[in-house]
Amino acid sequence: MANNDDQYIDELDFTILAHLQQAGRKSFAKIAKELGLSVGTVRNRVLKMLDDKTVSIIARVNPQRVGFNAYTTILVSIQPDCLGESSKEIARFPEVSYLALITGEYDVMVDVMCRDTQHLMDFLMNRLARVKGIKDFKTMLILDVYQFAQPDLKLARQLAPVKENEIRPIR
Repeated sequence: MANNDDQYIDELDFTILAHLQQAGRKSFAKIAKELGLSVGTVRNRVLKMLDDKTVSIIARVNPQRVGFNAYTTILVSIQPDCLGESSKEIARFPEVSYLALITGEYDVMVDVMCRDTQHLMDFLMNRLARVKGIKDFKTMLILDVYQFAQPDLKLARQLAPVKENEIRPIR
């Protein structure tokens, strides 16, 4: 398989993103000062990553603090010939905060935020169940969230292959 490094960001972009992960509202000027760069360099790098969808900057809310008390993950089984169309329709529902194609017994995983169980029941029975191609779904009401975070960017970096009998320190 060919190595296509131009699809990945470089070390400087990683470093800038790490600063934004720590404090998403940190100014370009402060990041530039901490990294010994010009403000223009940081601004241009961030704008490029925003433009190419490497990063998006959003305000993440605590669902329960804003009135969503029925935060739920739904596993959905869809007829193969309807997968794309059905997924697009599900993604348009305003309750949907996350939708992904998955492997296993189900085809799609959907996270929804509903006000309460009545709202959730209405969503499931009157909207989701009526999407063309839906065969089955399984719900899991989220009782409490212990961690909601992005992964450490260092985990995305490729490491050299480990030689037989070699122990590599964790960085």
